Amino acid sequence: EVQLVESGGGLVQAGGSLRLSCAASGFTFDDFAIGWFRQAPGKEREGVSCITTGDDNTYYADSVKGRFTISSDNAKNTVFLQMSALKPEDTAKYYCAAQSSRACYHWFDDADEAYYAMDYWGKGTLVTVSS
Repeated sequence: EVQLVESGGGLVQAGGSLRLSCAASGFTFDDFAIGWFRQAPGKEREGVSCITTGDDNTYYADSVKGRFTISSDNAKNTVFLQMSALKPEDTAKYYCAAQSSRACYHWFDDADEAYYAMDYWGKGTLVTVSS
């Protein structure tokens, strides 16, 4: 059974940091692109960051570049998202997703295209940034 289990969300003040984790199981980790989407209340889901676990190429949405860092521990089948300099507009539910590909295709395209391009989704973890 394929599972993506997120953890690490919570409440933090603006300017603070959080580290999200996504523990994957049930598929060959190295053959996938894995990363994070987020959905704020009343807004569409958007791609945040993606990593190709086979060669560690990383990609970021413009809104988080320089503040977020994605990484993976292939031995533990886990992907991390280190979030720093958090802003209230980062408040959202963060979802881990996995795509059977060695490249991050469609992660930052429109919401529907990105959604259907993913093979697996986690249930999400809530991040709230207070001002």
